[in-house]
Amino acid sequence: MNKENVTYFPSIDNIKVAADTIKKVSAVTPLSPSLRYSKYYDANILLKREDLQQVRSYKIRGAYNKISSLTSEESKKGVVCASAGNHAQGVALSCKLLEIEGTIYMPAPTPNQKVEQVKMFGGDFIDIKLIGDTFDDAYHAAMLECEQLHKTFIHPFNDEKVIEGQATIGLEILEQSKTPIDYVFIAVGGGGLAAGLSTVFKQISPNTKIIGVEPEGAPSMSMSIKNNKNTELEHIEKFIDGAAVKRVGDLTFPICKENLHDMITVPEGKVCETILELYNRDAIVVEPAGALSISALDFYAEDIKGKNVVCVVSGSNNDITRTSEIKERALLYANLKHYFIVKFPQRAGALKEFVVDILGENDDITYFQYAKKTNRENGSAVVGIQLKSATDLEPLIIKMKRHNFYGDYLNDKPDLFQFLV
Repeated sequence: MNKENVTYFPSIDNIKVAADTIKKVSAVTPLSPSLRYSKYYDANILLKREDLQQVRSYKIRGAYNKISSLTSEESKKGVVCASAGNHAQGVALSCKLLEIEGTIYMPAPTPNQKVEQVKMFGGDFIDIKLIGDTFDDAYHAAMLECEQLHKTFIHPFNDEKVIEGQATIGLEILEQSKTPIDYVFIAVGGGGLAAGLSTVFKQISPNTKIIGVEPEGAPSMSMSIKNNKNTELEHIEKFIDGAAVKRVGDLTFPICKENLHDMITVPEGKVCETILELYNRDAIVVEPAGALSISALDFYAEDIKGKNVVCVVSGSNNDITRTSEIKERALLYANLKHYFIVKFPQRAGALKEFVVDILGENDDITYFQYAKKTNRENGSAVVGIQLKSATDLEPLIIKMKRHNFYGDYLNDKPDLFQFLV
């Protein structure tokens, strides 16, 4: 039977059973008021802090609930998953706690920090296999092992028990909130969390609007709902790796299509701004997917005024080596970082003239790559300039053109930008 034709909706009874199953391993995470965001949006903004789980994401809920449901025969044969992130950690810890052997396939380029985290949570009960260059390579290898050795594959989202485990967040929010909730913003990757949580609210608090949030570069659920069928994307931007999937679950799609009030996409650069704000102003560390729900508030600013709003902070497994890229993306999104091809005359003092006469007093050169040409008149350089205000860009370009330094603007030429910078 084609699963896509089967409409499964988790029951509240099964979700309550899941909540009882996971209560020893999954923390009841805080529903914390954000004074800063509440003041900024003139609303009551609450953060559901799933980043404070032991594995630093909500994934332990679904993984533990699924693995706990296995028969004794299935448990003896062991489990398999494919993941380079939070799901792998949830499966690893579940295997150790339930004393079940697990094999975790990860792409070979997975950062060592993530591999070590999975080893720490799983201990002697897991075996990590680094296979291939991409997630798809690891996934296919994992499925092959399942077929050959009759092991159970633990899917990160397209599984009833996983969905029911993630749904327990919804029960907790409703138990913790002292007032009716008007909006819940939630990150959507494969749709497991959104499907489970939205079902809880649909049945217990039907007036609450559930807003699904995807990365702009990976709108698989948005596209599927628009097309009225589960649609696989050919290409995705993988920066927000915790929520970047080419195809959502065949189980999760119809649930989200039915339950979600809206699906919106957020630019990756906006997410990076939120990551830096949370760290610098609130001392909260989040991964890109964990910042999606908060990043969406700007796009709903008028609707949420005076409302009770919950943002699910889904995880905090951020790799510190990505900090420079996060800063760069945030500055580009805010129109504070700009790259140009600058034409410099081949004579002494040209660079000094550019710095003194062209740049504003608050402008800063952050990137400079120069290749001296054989042409005696002009040489070109790729120059990155950081501005204090986005309004400084137009005057800068005017001065560059007036003094014949302007070659080209690279920010709006993604192919050339990636090649040169």
